[in-house]
Amino acid sequence: MSDVHNNNEHSSYEIVQDGHTAYAAYQIDGDTITLTHTVVPDAFRGQGIGSKLVEGALGDVRSRGLKVAPQCSFVAAYIARHPEWKDLLA
Repeated sequence: MSDVHNNNEHSSYEIVQDGHTAYAAYQIDGDTITLTHTVVPDAFRGQGIGSKLVEGALGDVRSRGLKVAPQCSFVAAYIARHPEWKDLLA
């Protein structure tokens, strides 16, 4: 399984595997990153890729000292289920 990486050029966190890309798009404004939407290809469904993607993105957000605004419902639900990330909420 590929790791999550930040594609600065496309403003997205990505996991690339077997020619498919799952991504979480974002916008940065000052010290807040808004995760706008998450896309997981059908080939990845049911494998926990979306959760791995969000966890990797949130880890990067924390390491950069940013706050997160979860505009994406998947990201918001992930944070609600994993209280260890709630301190990142803007």
